[in-house]
Amino acid sequence: MRLLLATHNRHKVGEIQSALASINWEIVTLSALGDLPEVEEDGVTLGENARKKARSAAIVGEDSCPRFCRGWESTPANRTALWTLAEDSGLEIDALGGEPGVRSARYCGPGAPDEERMRKVLAKMAAVPTERRRARFRCVMCLIGPEGNEVCFEGECEGRIAHEMRGSAGFGYDPIFIPRGYDKTFGELGPTVKMRISHRARALQEVVSYLRTRESDRQPG
Repeated sequence: MRLLLATHNRHKVGEIQSALASINWEIVTLSALGDLPEVEEDGVTLGENARKKARSAAIVGEDSCPRFCRGWESTPANRTALWTLAEDSGLEIDALGGEPGVRSARYCGPGAPDEERMRKVLAKMAAVPTERRRARFRCVMCLIGPEGNEVCFEGECEGRIAHEMRGSAGFGYDPIFIPRGYDKTFGELGPTVKMRISHRARALQEVVSYLRTRESDRQPG
């Protein structure tokens, strides 16, 4: 069975592929479908953006089924379309009223580098003491099945904002986020820990469990 990952972010692709390695699904990335434009993330919630990206990619994936789907036939009732998975995630900081939230990737405008966005957060948090630097990463994933049914999964990782950037692992805001129970940032902890406790890892655990049930449903009885 094949699953289309609806993201151009190579870091997210790597994390998702790693999480899905335990199940017998073949991963198809958007790059395999051609030079597709980015979907405008104009939703007011993470869930809205995740669903919009999943629906957009599912349409492209359906058009690509003659190339990618085993058992595909022209008759809609008999064809097996690509499953599609999309996600949106964000950093919510209590002292900033939930910012950057759904605008996490665009906090300094489209295309701004990670370091610029982190520096903006740290500047706004300069006078905030450690005990008031509570924050969390949130992730919403939307999975669309071959028949067009949608199901969403959520994951959260509580923590706090560091006083400076620390570590070079990960991406996004990882070097300024210290997960609860640790004294190091995700940038210092590295991928092994992150893929166990992060917001995306927790959402993906739910996705994997769901996809396993879909595999068992297709097993011969």
